[in-house]
Amino acid sequence: MSKSAAHNDPAPIIACTISRNVQNFDLLIEDMEMLLGEGWGDLGFGEALAFLNQPDAEALEFVAMAIDEEDEDQLGLLSELIGAAKGRGVKVILIAEDVTPAALHQLLRGGADEFVPYPLPEGELRAAVERLERVRAPEAPQPGQRAGDKVKLKGGGDGVLIATQGMCGGCGATTFAVNLAWELANVTKDKPPRVCLLDFGLQFGSIATYLDLPRREAVMELLSDIESMDGDSFGQALVTHGEKLQVLTSPSDVIPLDLIGPEEVSKILGVAREHFDFVIVDMPSALTGWTDTVLTQSQIYFALIELDMRSAQNTLRLKRALQAEDLPFDKIRFAVNRAPKFTDLQGKSRIKRMSESLGIDLRLQLSDGGRQVATSCDHGEPLATHAPKNPLRKDIAKLAAELYAIGLSAAQAA
Repeated sequence: MSKSAAHNDPAPIIACTISRNVQNFDLLIEDMEMLLGEGWGDLGFGEALAFLNQPDAEALEFVAMAIDEEDEDQLGLLSELIGAAKGRGVKVILIAEDVTPAALHQLLRGGADEFVPYPLPEGELRAAVERLERVRAPEAPQPGQRAGDKVKLKGGGDGVLIATQGMCGGCGATTFAVNLAWELANVTKDKPPRVCLLDFGLQFGSIATYLDLPRREAVMELLSDIESMDGDSFGQALVTHGEKLQVLTSPSDVIPLDLIGPEEVSKILGVAREHFDFVIVDMPSALTGWTDTVLTQSQIYFALIELDMRSAQNTLRLKRALQAEDLPFDKIRFAVNRAPKFTDLQGKSRIKRMSESLGIDLRLQLSDGGRQVATSCDHGEPLATHAPKNPLRKDIAKLAAELYAIGLSAAQAA
């Protein structure tokens, strides 16, 4: 180790990185130095296990385990390391680059407390450490513990952030977001996850219409004073659909998309993730100054397209824009809405050609739900309520079950 936790250093060692080679994660080194100065060390996988079994390890507050795709063949050792850290009461932050969801699932279920993607989004390591400190600190009275119309919130979580965006108008991104959120909220009858749906279409967002919900003045009050926002004020702005899904609707009036900036969006996402297991964000069709904030912080970023020239051209333009700014275009998971049926060989061939020409993966395909989809939106009901046998509803329900089963959430409903 470069700053060995086993040796006597001027500054006490309160944290360590654990990796195959920490030099592969230069941004992590920078963030650890900014956060802790000289008060951290780094360990290889082999020496970490030996050190965590020594009494000296009790002084650690957290370890940052940094892994990439080459480490997936050592999941057994990594799980053992996480178990050893947890046995000492040491928190584990998982830093992962190009690691499969199945591997993340295993390590999170093995006890990792936080997950942060690599390259590290700016300030995300510090935010993760602060969340760990909040969990460790004595709990204050929970926000929302008063009578009235405010949603009751339970803190201490670290929800999975899932964003949705349409690559062209009318491609069904909001319908997808609404139904995915509802299916996740009802994915199991035994302790279902806490789910929050955020409508970031600040000007013409339609989630309130699709779920027949009122647009409350508290939303505008929240957006106007995010600096002082906490779990209590966030809960006041939420409305409930079907007693299971909490929703932050768009404001009642049309407002500029730049009313909020990256810092404000980051704070909203942080508070939402603290109180919910899954946070679904419906993004506006336009790119904003905070689109990259949601993109970098989300675990999954769905982009809905159709088999038409609009979607193809807009996807190509988005790809160029993100790559020009060195943003993680590869994080985006594209989904073909109104996909051709299994027997439509010509349609399947078009999907293959589109995938190859744009350089994207189009394996996620959503069925054409027909008129029932528009009718359910007009009636303010999810497809599961309005047309439970609809093929689109079945596809989204299957996807929700897969997301839940993978265990991307680091915090389950109590």
